[in-house]
Amino acid sequence: MSTQKGPISQFLEKNYLHFNAAALVDAAKGYETHLLEGGKMLISLGGAMSTAELGISLAEMIRQDKVHIISCTGANLEEDVMNLVAHSHYKRVPNYRDLTPEQERELLDQHYNRVTDTCIPEEEAFRRLQKHLEDVWHAAEEKGERYLPHEFLYQVVNSGVLEQYYEIDPKNSWIVAAAEKNLPIVCPGWEDSTTGNIFAANVIKGNLKASTVKSGIEYMIYLTEWYRANSSGKGVGFFQIAGGISGDFPICVVPMMYQDLEWEDVPFWSYFCQISDSTTSYGSYSGAVPNEKITWGKLDIDTPKFVVESDATIVAPLIFSYILGH
Repeated sequence: MSTQKGPISQFLEKNYLHFNAAALVDAAKGYETHLLEGGKMLISLGGAMSTAELGISLAEMIRQDKVHIISCTGANLEEDVMNLVAHSHYKRVPNYRDLTPEQERELLDQHYNRVTDTCIPEEEAFRRLQKHLEDVWHAAEEKGERYLPHEFLYQVVNSGVLEQYYEIDPKNSWIVAAAEKNLPIVCPGWEDSTTGNIFAANVIKGNLKASTVKSGIEYMIYLTEWYRANSSGKGVGFFQIAGGISGDFPICVVPMMYQDLEWEDVPFWSYFCQISDSTTSYGSYSGAVPNEKITWGKLDIDTPKFVVESDATIVAPLIFSYILGH
């Protein structure tokens, strides 16, 4: 047992010895080894991990340089900030499985948007952020400037205009930690988010130009440049939380570089872990086992590969705690 590690890590090493529990520890140790050998790590965030308050552990991972780039959905990008500025207005519904369609409609009428057992308050969360994002969009457009979605969010967070609303300790916000470090972020499909919808509405009304916010293709170019600059030596690992576009989009940068760009000597991803409860069959891309990724030119034969088939809201904070030595 590692003597230098804290009680959570020691508990995992003592008790998590078989099945998914053992896979969790193996994945954490593999992640740790990858970093110790000089590797870098991409974390992809699917699902509703920000609303599940992953920021409590992920922010510290960012501060301690245990993650070097993040790929996330637009929802995870905005929902960490919404929790930061409107936490006390969130409504928890422990009995969400028992809600009738009529009760769901009542939540809508009360301006609550439900994510499993947690309801996001529209007025305090979405609208509070909306005004300040619209300000930076307009400011950029007036200067003829264009930015990626996360860069606009960084501008808002770093300006301090949201501090008046803070309702949690900002050290538990992963976006605050990322903005302070100017951590690279890839946010594919940002249009599929509340703030993306707000931007689209502004474009439809004629208030803003669609080109002011850079596109998903420009995110792929940004990721290509980052990967070229960071994949030497031990290389870049891929830690995937849940499925969907946040994982599918960035992992494709490697085959794109050597198949479509025809660049030689493009390193494969050098570590892979996926936390998923998706069924590993029937064309479920989120549930594809890692070996399938060898055939797509993403992973190599000897790439360390881990799958933890469990709930990411339980697993990810434990793995992060182990890596942080808690």
